[in-house]
Amino acid sequence: MMAIPGIRGMEHIGFTVPDINEACNFFEKILGAQTLFVAATDFRNDDTDWMTEHLRVNPRAVIKEFRYLRLGNGSNLEVFEYESPDQNSIQPKNSDIGGHHLAFYVDDIYAAVAYLKENDVTVLGEPTVYDSGPNLGLTWCYFMAPWGMQLEIVSSPGGTAYDDQAKASGGVRLFHPALVAETAY
Repeated sequence: MMAIPGIRGMEHIGFTVPDINEACNFFEKILGAQTLFVAATDFRNDDTDWMTEHLRVNPRAVIKEFRYLRLGNGSNLEVFEYESPDQNSIQPKNSDIGGHHLAFYVDDIYAAVAYLKENDVTVLGEPTVYDSGPNLGLTWCYFMAPWGMQLEIVSSPGGTAYDDQAKASGGVRLFHPALVAETAY
């Protein structure tokens, strides 16, 4: 199998929000993330098409600010706030092209859902428990960020059928943040 030479894994997930202060506050207070640093403010190039050539956005787009956050043993989050003449302010649904969600592992999904509801976070339905297939052992539930981004919590404290099979056969297991040892950098 071919791969980019030296690839190690996911370093960050980047996404754009309408209000970076609201978003970072939500990730910090509700999810326990830590803002690490502000990477840039008022990032623009008004004289060339650099923004289009490098980021495939409108040439007059401005990155008002972007920050890096860290949440537990998961990937870094790169949160952007853009201003652009052609900006689409409608969040895509999961079924839309480009639709997406971020999923966070929790130890106790029912306690996590109760916490979200106590903090006035919109929870979509009740936790769904897989009762067959490779995800047997996994429970999940979607919730919404204040700006409409779809988020998910998942839990599989006893593992999943897929991971049990992969472990037994020496196959590739799913990434599981609860099994990753903390590493000081």
